[in-house]
Amino acid sequence: MFESAELGQKISKAVYDKEVPELREALLDAQLDLRQSGKFQVIILIGGVDGAGKSETVKILNEWMDPRFIETNAMSVTTEEELAHPPMWRFWRALPPKGKLGIFFGSWYTEPIIDRVYGRTKGADLDRAMERVIRFEKMLFDEGALILKFWLHLSKDVQKKRLKKLENDPETRWRVTDIEWAHFKLYDKFRKVSERALLHTSVAESPWIIVEGTDPRYRYLTIGKTILDALRERIGEGARSAAPSPAPELPPLEEKSPLKSLDFSQSVTKEDYDKDLEKYQRKLNLFVRSPKFKKISAILVFEGSDAAGKGGGIRRITGALDPRSYRIIPVAAPTEDEKAHPYLWRFWRHVPRNGNFTIFDRSWYGRVLVERVEDFCSESDWMRAYAEINDFEEQLAQSGAVLFKFWLSITKAEQLKRFKEREVTAFKRFKITEEDWRNRKKWNDYELAVNEMIGRTSTETAPWTLVEANDKFHARLKILKQICARLEAAI
Repeated sequence: MFESAELGQKISKAVYDKEVPELREALLDAQLDLRQSGKFQVIILIGGVDGAGKSETVKILNEWMDPRFIETNAMSVTTEEELAHPPMWRFWRALPPKGKLGIFFGSWYTEPIIDRVYGRTKGADLDRAMERVIRFEKMLFDEGALILKFWLHLSKDVQKKRLKKLENDPETRWRVTDIEWAHFKLYDKFRKVSERALLHTSVAESPWIIVEGTDPRYRYLTIGKTILDALRERIGEGARSAAPSPAPELPPLEEKSPLKSLDFSQSVTKEDYDKDLEKYQRKLNLFVRSPKFKKISAILVFEGSDAAGKGGGIRRITGALDPRSYRIIPVAAPTEDEKAHPYLWRFWRHVPRNGNFTIFDRSWYGRVLVERVEDFCSESDWMRAYAEINDFEEQLAQSGAVLFKFWLSITKAEQLKRFKEREVTAFKRFKITEEDWRNRKKWNDYELAVNEMIGRTSTETAPWTLVEANDKFHARLKILKQICARLEAAI
């Protein structure tokens, strides 16, 4: 795979000096077109062997284009804060919005490759990591991103000469440390592992471009021209939404409806409710104060019918917690900034570090509920979202998060009763809007979407808990009992 990048490619200074001004002007024009269209973002990965000119290339790109609209991310050693979150958290937070370029100097490939080279993982672990990368990049592509991945390569002899040259120059000596020489001693293994990773992840949506790093002029022109051509091609395509990719085929679900199986007759007396509420709130408080809880986190998702009592259920949870240990994330229609990123971006930003509670009042399931029913996204978008959401939640669980997903369900008659009560109760009027009445008219459409959502996203690591919420006392206790039971098992 790397043989084509060991041919000694060079460009003369005369040719370089002639071509660079025109290339820079064209890149600036293309960057302006990108900003004005605002239809997609560009994600540029700069990877490769030590000494191949990665940092110099990043500097040149910032010099040739308008750096105000480039977000450069040097993803070096993972910080303590990043270690307390899922591995992909720091990359999601750094994704550029539509209309901008994001350069990643070090990326989601770095750690899996290094871990495999140093024997901390096995080949199967690397393959699984690369499969996850493929799914991640496919999702970015489907959300409109242009992904350009450059691997800067040097032969073993050239890399050795390059490192020695850098080490002998007082101005660049600091760039060659024991780490670079340790990596060089493992050159053959790095080459083998990197080739395996690149072959696995060089796909149509985001292919790898191998660039010989020996001659800087050749390197800069090759990468600059590739970026320019890709930008021109994508901008020339116009709106990709005009020709959406076909919806993915999904396996059939069982015909039995989860919502139809609920028993809405369940109820709890006020006396039993008061007694059990205190009991389970006390248990929850003790679990969260346990030293073992610091090694995990709790992520609670509340979805449900309008007026089903999500707010009341959430208040009974937070009533047992120290305000410093939890956050409530109310999810409404996305802001302009959120629309400029992939739809999961705004949720990744709020993933808690270990030792904390985060409660989502509505969540990423809006993609397969509201956006589906109201035609805010295409069928292809919401159908692929099931797999994307499952992958997202699996990453959270693998990093130590305990996921609780509650669907609060009420009957259509009970909803009508609560709507009318809200209309005549002064301090509850804000809770009822025209949108609530409009959604009620689509009751059957939402019921179909909910049943499919539960069937496709209730997994072993992130199961749905269906809560019969006609009786508020029963619903609140069922939620608290489920949280206590799963936290007890986790810690």
